[in-house]
Amino acid sequence: MSSNDILDTLRRLDAYPKTLEDFRVKTYGGAAVTVLSGIIMILLFASELQDYLSPNISEELFVDISRGPKLRINLDFIIPRISCEFLVLDAMDSSGEQHLQIEHNIYKRRLDLSGNPIEEPQKEDVGSVSEALKKETNQTEETCGSCYGAETEDMKCCNTCEDVKDAYRRKKWAFPDLQDIKQCQSENYSEKLKSAFTEACQIYGYMEVNRVGGSFHIAPGKSFSINHVHVHDVQPFSSSSFNTSHRIRHLSFGKNIPGKTNPIDGTEVITHEAATMFQYYVKIVPTTYQKKDGYILQTNQFSVTRHQKTVSISTGDSGMPGIFFSYELAPMMVKYTEKERSFGHFATNVCAIIGGLFTVAGLIDSLLYHSYKAIQKKIELGKVN
Repeated sequence: MSSNDILDTLRRLDAYPKTLEDFRVKTYGGAAVTVLSGIIMILLFASELQDYLSPNISEELFVDISRGPKLRINLDFIIPRISCEFLVLDAMDSSGEQHLQIEHNIYKRRLDLSGNPIEEPQKEDVGSVSEALKKETNQTEETCGSCYGAETEDMKCCNTCEDVKDAYRRKKWAFPDLQDIKQCQSENYSEKLKSAFTEACQIYGYMEVNRVGGSFHIAPGKSFSINHVHVHDVQPFSSSSFNTSHRIRHLSFGKNIPGKTNPIDGTEVITHEAATMFQYYVKIVPTTYQKKDGYILQTNQFSVTRHQKTVSISTGDSGMPGIFFSYELAPMMVKYTEKERSFGHFATNVCAIIGGLFTVAGLIDSLLYHSYKAIQKKIELGKVN
């Protein structure tokens, strides 16, 4: 067999026979179909490329056997009707551990009633004491302030307004007029009382608690424990004076997962009734996120349900005004794993896009062309007016 015979046999295997250029007709309709299909092809290719470059995330669910020592709670709240002086953050867990008036890594920022900042965000802990206040406290300690008849063996000196209030609280006496208490006068306590409901407060930061079920809350008044009972002292106001409307700018447990949003970020709750108790019940699901480079991120997802009620002595409802969160940890863990997508799958999809669009565009162009020719032929024969 000669080389020409071999070439002829090979040519007969061509699945793409070519037509002569002289028999090809270029039309406006074909040009429009070509441009449109080309744009669609580019858009679909870009979408497929973006999908290929983004990691494929698989999910697994299994029993949580991890033993993390601490649970980090990140929060950013705005209480628009109560000043920072009368708000505290407390936390407690099922193991019996309590954290009253948390100040470490928690910050307060004074706002006006419109939500505009009165001061810049604090760079120090709320519990940090200025040098001037330290000097004033040292001077007061040297004089051993009076407890106004409420002295005890354990507490003989009252150097601050809070010390006097604490002494009266231990005696279970009614608190006297603030104007008659020297310590309260020196701390401008009466001025703080005037601004109690003329300012707003932003409380933000994070706290670390034991990795067990528990609760935390933001409520008015100084908190303390009497006979293992957690109470808040809202004197000289009544608890019905506090409007606990609030805005949750952010709440999360642990680090944020890429692509996942927290369910109550941006939530705003407004109440026109005073002494309202807001209760949030949180179900936390421990979550592990493993990136393509092998880095493992330990965090949590959660769901929330909310309940609110107006606390009134006349109706016999128990509780106090505030924002209360109760959380529980699920025994199951969710694991997200990033995986690279297959290049073969990407190439197959690209070929399917190009081939499919080319075929469909060809069918549309052929239909338009033959329809046009048929109508034109009927016009020429005079069958169409």
